Amino acid sequence: FLRGAVGERFCVRNSGALAVAEGVGDHGCEYMTGGRVVVLGPTGRNFAAGMSGGIAYVLDLDPARLNRQMVDIDPLEGPDLDFLHEVVSRHHAETGSAVAARLLASWEPAAQRFAKIMPKDYKRVLLAASAAEREGRDVNEAVMAAAHG
Repeated sequence: FLRGAVGERFCVRNSGALAVAEGVGDHGCEYMTGGRVVVLGPTGRNFAAGMSGGIAYVLDLDPARLNRQMVDIDPLEGPDLDFLHEVVSRHHAETGSAVAARLLASWEPAAQRFAKIMPKDYKRVLLAASAAEREGRDVNEAVMAAAHG
């Protein structure tokens, strides 16, 4: 939980950490393979280049700064909104962030300003695992098939 903006290459190669910052420089989440990142401010150019796993949530995303080669901008769903509220609340509690306080003060409209950045391949694997689980099939086999398909 970082109060303020951070420099270039924030969370490069993140493989499982939860990280929050109030802005990032160029190449944020580059080659990220896991974890979750929440950016409560602007991003530099080339955000999410080579991102193959994990999820990033960005407030007021400028799509021109996003490297769309391996990621999509997905709609937020109920669990995403719950996660974001919890993380922004925790960020405020941990750092005393004025940015988080403003967001929480008008949460409903603020939450709609977030973009969910999701790697295309990671999404395919998660969907395959979920379908296999629902249908009583072997999850590992479904994941392997989706990962190589």
